[in-house]
Amino acid sequence: MSTTGHVYTERDVSDFFDQTLQTYLSFWDGDGVLHTGYFAGDADDDYRAAAERTSDILAADAGIDGSSFVLDVGCGCGNFPIHLARRFGCRCGGLDLSAERIRFAREALTAENGLDIEFRQGSVTRMPYETGTFSHVVSQDALCLVPDKPRSHLEIHRVLRPGGVFAFSDFLQPKKEIGERARKHVYDRVRWNGGYSFVGYQAALEEAGFEILLARNLESHIRQTYRVLGRIARERAEATPDASARDWMLAFSESCAEIQIAIDDGEFGWGMFVTRKPGNATP
Repeated sequence: MSTTGHVYTERDVSDFFDQTLQTYLSFWDGDGVLHTGYFAGDADDDYRAAAERTSDILAADAGIDGSSFVLDVGCGCGNFPIHLARRFGCRCGGLDLSAERIRFAREALTAENGLDIEFRQGSVTRMPYETGTFSHVVSQDALCLVPDKPRSHLEIHRVLRPGGVFAFSDFLQPKKEIGERARKHVYDRVRWNGGYSFVGYQAALEEAGFEILLARNLESHIRQTYRVLGRIARERAEATPDASARDWMLAFSESCAEIQIAIDDGEFGWGMFVTRKPGNATP
């Protein structure tokens, strides 16, 4: 793993996502779906459907069913646990650094009937759960922001049951050295110190005691995500009467173009991983 030279703390990350929640909800997705999409093809421009497809693929790869007890780390606004509980009837937990996003998730949960979900605010490096609690730990595009990544892997390993599955998507740093444009528009924009390459991530997971079951390099999908979001931002800016909101959307659209350049230059990527904690699965 390498870093960009900036050192952001967990407090920096939580403050950023607390402060930007309403801005992202007003533009990106009003229900709080804020992760990368898995697109059906080059012509696909349906971001919401692509984001839902990411969730479905990850759940299928993880083998989640009605008997699962799933923890989503970096759960954000709680969409993934709610989606899983709706679809499978499984028990879920959600953990996130951002108090504002956890508040949003809890409010969203009140509109649901009979879902067994508990959302908690906290750090993946110091999780408030007993050892061996969960059958599955999942995450979508969040663990890259954890400053102490090795510690987060050990904590995830700890809270999983023997034989439990850790399945997640996350952003990648394919190159060790990152240029100033990528640092500005990709890394510093979301308070990201730096991350793993596709191969480096797998090595880090194995070092923490996980067995690698599946690894997908999904560079084309993250490029498609930002191509689509950049277009949406421009279209919404044209129809937005509020000058400050319009300026933000146009700036975001420009960043989306820069992000695509960073992807093409090997400075930004996306991957999906499914791993297992060794041992015999327990009920």
